[in-house]
Amino acid sequence: MILKVYTSLLLLFLINSVWTRTMRQAYDDLDPEHWSHYTSECPQECFCPPSFPNALYCDNKGLKEIPAIPARIWYLYLQNNLIETLSEKSFENATHLRWINLNKNKITNNGIESGVLSKFKRLLYLFLEDNELEEVPAPLPVGLEQLRLARNKISRIPEGVFSNLENLTMLDLHQNSLLDSALQSDTFQGLNNLMQLNIAKNALKKMPLSIPANTLQLFLDNNSIEVIPENYFSAIPKVTFLRLNYNKLSDDGIPPNGFNVSSILDLQLSHNQLTKIPPINAHLEHLHLDHNKIKNVNGTQICPVSIAQEEDYGYYGNMPRLRYLRLDGNEIQPPIPLDIMICFRLLQAVVI
Repeated sequence: MILKVYTSLLLLFLINSVWTRTMRQAYDDLDPEHWSHYTSECPQECFCPPSFPNALYCDNKGLKEIPAIPARIWYLYLQNNLIETLSEKSFENATHLRWINLNKNKITNNGIESGVLSKFKRLLYLFLEDNELEEVPAPLPVGLEQLRLARNKISRIPEGVFSNLENLTMLDLHQNSLLDSALQSDTFQGLNNLMQLNIAKNALKKMPLSIPANTLQLFLDNNSIEVIPENYFSAIPKVTFLRLNYNKLSDDGIPPNGFNVSSILDLQLSHNQLTKIPPINAHLEHLHLDHNKIKNVNGTQICPVSIAQEEDYGYYGNMPRLRYLRLDGNEIQPPIPLDIMICFRLLQAVVI
């Protein structure tokens, strides 16, 4: 064990040494003529690292306006400023932008010049967290892969705003002011490659409509959801991680097999109003049920397969794959029931 640790540390040291030497060499070998060019072209409010000529750092500068962005810039850091507006003038030469970080500013929808965002034809990542937006800005760059809009004041999603974003894989709208009425049946239409959707910490009372079929991760924590519609997850057959912590789910609000879904590997239902464990699928690996109103656990009843069937299939069949079970904050008294351990033989941790 000690030898492995030393070997890992040595490997890490060698990697860091090579990286440091490589970056220093890139820095030292920079042509003075190019250095002069980058320095003269760099906005005086910002920092242009010579070893990363495609990056521009204007973060934490107290900026109220965006300076003129040089044409060579791919990665633009403008977070932690006082910026209120996005104008086309600042970006007229910046046609190669891939990444823009505008988190923690004071940008409003009225402050975004019409069409300025859609002009970023090569933009892949747009961060607008912690601003003053009241609706999702539109139109958006069609090539976006990640859109982060957390911690704004968004209560409205314009019709068709996502319809052309076929490359978007991550959409983060958590901690806004979205009501059920803001999420229509066609709101997410066009997001054919979306993998993660985060709508946690909003004001939803119902499960959102028409989640994109390829969604793998769905985060709905800290809403006021009471009911899971029948067969809701059949429309998102690939969902793997599902978070519904801090909602108002009760036993009556969950269909008999609502969470008996083979694709779900991680199911989080903490801080709800459940009095019993809902039926689960044998493929489930992590189950969070802490801080509900569960009084007892019957392993025979919640086991996804019968004990006899499990014996027949052995380790190569439909044996339950549950590895982590959290039940603390309920009314369950230890010890852990023996039938839980008999059913879930792969359990590595139980919190009770």
